[in-house]
Amino acid sequence: MSKKSWHLDRRTFLRGLGVSCMLPYLEGMAMTSFSKLTEPLPSKRLCFLYFPNGVALPPEESPYHKKWNWFPIGEGKNYQLTHSLEPLKGHRNEMSILGGLSHPFSRNVLGHMAGDSFFLFFYLRGEYKNSISVDQVAAEKLSKYTRFRSLTLSTDGGVGYKSRTSTLSFNSAGKPIPSEHRQREIFERYFSPNGGNTTQERRKSLNQGKKIVDLVLEDSKGFKKRLGANDKVKLDEYLSSLNEVEKQLNRNEKWLDVPLKNFDASLINMDVDPTSAPEDYVRSMLDIMVLGFQTDNTRVMSYMMAREDGMGFGDNFPKIALGLQGHHTISHDRATGHWDDWGRLDRWYAKQFNYFLNKMKNTKDVYGSLLDNTLILYGSACSTTHNARNCPLILAGGSELGVEHGAYTQFDEKKERLSNLFVSMLNKLDVETVSFSDSTGPLSAIL
Repeated sequence: MSKKSWHLDRRTFLRGLGVSCMLPYLEGMAMTSFSKLTEPLPSKRLCFLYFPNGVALPPEESPYHKKWNWFPIGEGKNYQLTHSLEPLKGHRNEMSILGGLSHPFSRNVLGHMAGDSFFLFFYLRGEYKNSISVDQVAAEKLSKYTRFRSLTLSTDGGVGYKSRTSTLSFNSAGKPIPSEHRQREIFERYFSPNGGNTTQERRKSLNQGKKIVDLVLEDSKGFKKRLGANDKVKLDEYLSSLNEVEKQLNRNEKWLDVPLKNFDASLINMDVDPTSAPEDYVRSMLDIMVLGFQTDNTRVMSYMMAREDGMGFGDNFPKIALGLQGHHTISHDRATGHWDDWGRLDRWYAKQFNYFLNKMKNTKDVYGSLLDNTLILYGSACSTTHNARNCPLILAGGSELGVEHGAYTQFDEKKERLSNLFVSMLNKLDVETVSFSDSTGPLSAIL
């Protein structure tokens, strides 16, 4: 069968997008001809780190409670960390542990739809309906200062599917934004210093990409008329993504002549495999995130470290790293030693988060550390498997944004929602927000 006029070779299309070049962070940029692209410093940033399946929460009567309960013992500033979060003790004054928050609307479905709901969507009875995710709300404002709107990462890549998503980010139409997971490809796309090409060559490549996008958009108008209802929905989703590609091409062109800032990426492992070295893989992704903030390529990032329900590479992290069962199996197991296994895994994830906080703290700009100017939310969208209440959450960073840390706060779920936290976070970033989804206002404390 011959190709139709609307059919494009995928490789040709990808070549047409060209090589992306790094947006530099220049201390004196406000005095350059590119000042119109920047805002008065400091840069305010937003970051989300997600892990699946909830955490170990042995009951108070259990001998494992004081050792492996993810939430601390006691509240306020005098709380005591258990073994689960002990790796984070060095950042006690740079983080707040939050309990009692969740998304009430997500309780009508199984907890494994948690990945879809972490950034907040509406779940209506008998209907799956979502809207823009909170990171993209921030990106709508903050992206005008950066080359890339946001960076969406996961261990598995792509979008997955409903209830088993492999992305945390959704656009304004409620459509999933594909995540990226291959380190070398991410680096080449977002940080390649010219890709060996001249500015003229890159401009030509960008123009080629724009022509291809225009061709597809134009041809799709007539093609859509020949499709059935389901295919029309799929085509609309594709065209929505293509519109984002077009916007990015225009953004790349705008930043084409911005001089590059030197950076050292020699310590980032570009080829580590999550199936053989999970810790090295996760940390390489975290290294890329730090580099993204350091270069000011983007100010909004998310990373789904693993998927729900035993799906994807991340479910095997405890097998490879700790010699345990798969993550999903651990979350359902009630055998002797169950809490020890789950607690050890919680601790392993806390170690990776500690690694990230250390890197963010030790990477400086003229206004302090990256950590001081970045709001970071670490956590899961269920407390334990299939329990969409009392989400385990840690808010870190943002001291230069006026955030005070050092306490464990247990909120009343009848009065406060996770969406209230998002409202407060957005306002700290100067993304003026009165309400977001099912919020009842800003969070009453912390921010």
